[in-house]
Amino acid sequence: MRATATFSVKAFVPTELTPEPAVSTGLPVGVARMEKRFEGEVVGRSATLFTAAFDQSTGVGTYVAMESFEGSLQGREGSFNFVHSATTSGSDRTAEFFSIVPSSGTGELAGISGTGGMAVDADGTHRIWFDYQVG
Repeated sequence: MRATATFSVKAFVPTELTPEPAVSTGLPVGVARMEKRFEGEVVGRSATLFTAAFDQSTGVGTYVAMESFEGSLQGREGSFNFVHSATTSGSDRTAEFFSIVPSSGTGELAGISGTGGMAVDADGTHRIWFDYQVG
């Protein structure tokens, strides 16, 4: 099954967490906490741990995010975790990875598994989809 939605970032809070031991690289590594809200066939919110090696001035880098979602997919209520990552050279999105974490589902989403993806439209609209099965 496929569930699609749009989402908005309600909070992006950089943290003071830094990798130890300190290693100097060409891109700085940062960590942030995020909160997102979803509308469409996916309704709810997520708490996200976001890590990136990214250059703000050029838009080049890679991120890895672990999200904990609660809400509904196509009317099924519950929660689950999903992970995603991607790389950008400033104007593209490559090396994408997206997976629902096995055994993380609760409620009517217990037993959920699958993949998905994200995209940002030219107008800035953020889209997400889950290709999933339950049970």
